[in-house]
Amino acid sequence: MTLTGNAKIAGVMGWPIAHSRSPRLHGFWLDSLDIDGAYLPLAVRPEDLPTALAALGPLGFQGVNLTLPHKEAALDICDRVDEIARRIGAVNTIIRDPGGGLRGTNTDAFGFIENIHAGAAWTPSDGPAMVIGAGGAARAVVAALIDAGVPEIRLANRTAARAEALARDLEGPVSVVDLADAESALADALLLVNTTSLGMAGQPPLDLALDRLPETAVVNDIVYVPLETDLLARARARGNPVVDGLGMLLHQARPGFEAWFGTRPEVTPELREFVMEDLNP
Repeated sequence: MTLTGNAKIAGVMGWPIAHSRSPRLHGFWLDSLDIDGAYLPLAVRPEDLPTALAALGPLGFQGVNLTLPHKEAALDICDRVDEIARRIGAVNTIIRDPGGGLRGTNTDAFGFIENIHAGAAWTPSDGPAMVIGAGGAARAVVAALIDAGVPEIRLANRTAARAEALARDLEGPVSVVDLADAESALADALLLVNTTSLGMAGQPPLDLALDRLPETAVVNDIVYVPLETDLLARARARGNPVVDGLGMLLHQARPGFEAWFGTRPEVTPELREFVMEDLNP
């Protein structure tokens, strides 16, 4: 639709920013919902982030998403930061309050849990989950699993000290498993999540045998390029229900869109196809 002087404006800040799929994703919703608004890619150098965020009000922005390398720096810039962003240690969504203040939140945990529920029959309270990795994505995943009521979360990472720090920070029923023992720890797990870059295009696959994993366990990889990683292909071949990583990207965008444009969008097959066209041009 044609933008008017009343258009609501949001965007995504990063450095670099050309790789971001967020403008395509939000643009689909704006077009399909016939909203007078725009979502812009904003290339912002790290040293310019405080100035750029301060300009949101004067420029009439409703808010922005943040991608690398700005997520952690924004914690100290926002006027108010939600508990979930503090726990995860990163801000990926900023909402400008009616009074002009900036509220930082993180929607990755929401996106993760919504993606799992949409893609598979899984009840959090039924049994343990195994998470591979201890980076920023793992913090969001573990926080989501704690809040969902998973009774035991096993965390395995190449660097054990980093996993132990994550477990301490987030508290909850999190136990650190030596990476060498990860395959044994799969024996009664009902959810397996890979949060590392292993399996991503250009990276080696995740070296983890699935022999001991129950065939009813859900397997999720947050990687979405390729859409089906080696881990998901092996899990599917042995009969496990699998959930790819694209849905996490799509679902995490919903709360921000609603806050900025006033409508809660849905993740539909048409949206997935539209975004996948950009992943596989």
